[in-house]
Amino acid sequence: QVQLVESGGGLVQPGKSLRLSCVASGRPFFETMGWFRQTPEKEREFLASCNWSDDVTHYGDPVQGRFRISRDNVKNTWYLQMDKLRPEDTAIYYCAAGSLPEVYDFWGQGTQVTVSS
Repeated sequence: QVQLVESGGGLVQPGKSLRLSCVASGRPFFETMGWFRQTPEKEREFLASCNWSDDVTHYGDPVQGRFRISRDNVKNTWYLQMDKLRPEDTAIYYCAAGSLPEVYDFWGQGTQVTVSS
């Protein structure tokens, strides 16, 4: 059974940084790993992804230049480094993974990120 578990969320002041982690278990390899977020007012929003086959990363427009995705294949873990956080980044953040590029079959339970002074 595949499980994805996020960690690293919390309360942070505007302009500060956080790093989210996602640890996968139940399968040794995923072709694609990604991060999304959602608020009650908005639909789920794509943030970043990384494909194993071509090592290409993709970013959503709201986080381009501020967030960075990375992965540790040995630990089956991927990360989202979030810099220059803004209040509008407040959301529940989800990691996701799948066997095909940009196709997500598995989702974590989410971790809350709150950006507030």
